[in-house]
Amino acid sequence: MTEIVAVSGPELITYADELAALLVETVDSGASVGFLAPLDREAAAAWWRGRAAEVDAGHQRVWLARDGERVAGTIGLHLTSLPNGRHRAQVTKAMVRPSRRGQGLGRSLLAAVEEAAAAAGLTLLVLDTETGSPAERLYRSAGWTECGSIPRYAGDPAGVLKPTTFYYKAIDGAQNGSAGASTAS
Repeated sequence: MTEIVAVSGPELITYADELAALLVETVDSGASVGFLAPLDREAAAAWWRGRAAEVDAGHQRVWLARDGERVAGTIGLHLTSLPNGRHRAQVTKAMVRPSRRGQGLGRSLLAAVEEAAAAAGLTLLVLDTETGSPAERLYRSAGWTECGSIPRYAGDPAGVLKPTTFYYKAIDGAQNGSAGASTAS
């Protein structure tokens, strides 16, 4: 059984090495998540440790999908401090270990973020992904709406510029639910 939990800044530091392994595997598998291959594991761990202050400050939230102490996936939510945007957030760094893909874990992570956003009173979520990536199927099937693509927006892990597609989802802030832990199979 996989457990999905929101983590604090200190917990994020504790899991930085596991998250680094996940990030390296994700980049090595060809997924475009902002990093180029080959990604050094220590650099990846340092990047995760650098997010801890953002989590503690309330600007970023991070969830882990854990199989015991092993991290099977993660997803983040970047909150804006701009007065005219406090109703929205950006979903970031949605990743599932290649060995766990296709088992519903990505959908469970996405649902955890949506539930937490609703509980926090957010009404709009946005995200982007490489156009044509397998992640697009997940987002569309989870009710996300495509709002456009930008050509040559980001480099894939090999550095080749690819188009990126942007999605949004309106969230019912009146939904009930816990932003804490949930379980997924």
